[in-house]
Amino acid sequence: MKTRTVLLLIALLGACCAASAQPLPRKVPNVKLLDVNGNPATLPHWGEKNLMIFYVDPDRHKQNNDFTVDMEENHRAEGDNLYGFGIMNLNDAPMIPNGMARTMARKRTASNGGTVLSDEASILRDAWQLGDCNNQFVLLLVSKEGELVYLHKGVLSQAEIKRFYRVLDNYR
Repeated sequence: MKTRTVLLLIALLGACCAASAQPLPRKVPNVKLLDVNGNPATLPHWGEKNLMIFYVDPDRHKQNNDFTVDMEENHRAEGDNLYGFGIMNLNDAPMIPNGMARTMARKRTASNGGTVLSDEASILRDAWQLGDCNNQFVLLLVSKEGELVYLHKGVLSQAEIKRFYRVLDNYR
């Protein structure tokens, strides 16, 4: 009897989780975050270009380091129709002071010319219904029509990287 009850609870929990997962593609709004100087900023090139976004918990910024280095060194996040940038998920990294994280981002963007924004209150997570992003490297692709077309959280397997590149090729 106990086993049956536990199995029923697991099935119900699974059904609830599946029901809360949002299918892709889906419309998402532009949001107001902060730039590396702490000033309000919306997502760059919204509605003009497709956006490839690294939404990263600073506690796990190295989670997909080889992938991000490859993207940067081989200019894979660039194209006439594509703009890639990062957003620091600072709300899920309470041990790292926000000002220190933005200072580190300023140094990095000065050396690579990239764009980094900060999300101190889980604004992106909530507005886009991303669910739990704590301790996750979240890779997102948003079309210029404002549709979230790709979402992956956590470590990227080689198979997932290949899948991402296939999707990305349609948005360059």
